[in-house]
Amino acid sequence: MKKIVLLLSFIVFNFNILAQVELKGSMGINFLSIPSLQDYINQNFAPSNSQLATFNSAVIFAGEIGTFVNNNFEVSLEVPYQIYSYTENIGLGQYELAYNLIPPSVLAYYVINGNGYNFKFGGGVGPRFVSVTEKKKWQGSEVSFSTIGFGGLLRIEGNTALSDNVYANIGVDLRYDVNGEPEDGSGNKLPNVVQNEVVNINTLSMGLRLGISYLIGGTN
Repeated sequence: MKKIVLLLSFIVFNFNILAQVELKGSMGINFLSIPSLQDYINQNFAPSNSQLATFNSAVIFAGEIGTFVNNNFEVSLEVPYQIYSYTENIGLGQYELAYNLIPPSVLAYYVINGNGYNFKFGGGVGPRFVSVTEKKKWQGSEVSFSTIGFGGLLRIEGNTALSDNVYANIGVDLRYDVNGEPEDGSGNKLPNVVQNEVVNINTLSMGLRLGISYLIGGTN
């Protein structure tokens, strides 16, 4: 993570001071497919009439800083925070599972500019920081698991000017993260005894997001 931040800082601060910097904040909804985790929940905790679907929704928030290398090319660093949770009352009590993800990425965009708008087509890669907390309230137990993975994303984004330096944006993301098998503090993993396998958190997601960006510096 530190290496990624240092790399982007080097890129941003070593360009001509007339280069334009973009600050962006966004929020959205991702639809997640996590087959191993979904099998674990469906086979062990979800009622037969309330099974998890192939894709389930999660909320994501993100901050991004980028710099325009020229009229048609931008590089940036994005740091999102994604929240997913599952709760079910089963016969013995309440079951809860929370899956939180911090997936920073270094991105590159090709930019098509118009009069008061632009379109961006890009993608990026970066580490994935995963935390999973499982609560079985009938046992009074709470166990936290974590892992570090790696992933990539593809993005299409449209931006419309609200003023000279402020843009509203809407984007569509496609992500795949190889998050591996989370462990607790003792090295224990999350077992699915029904399938006799360890749960992994590898995730395919598609998402829609809305945001606001602010441009600082020279013009493109």
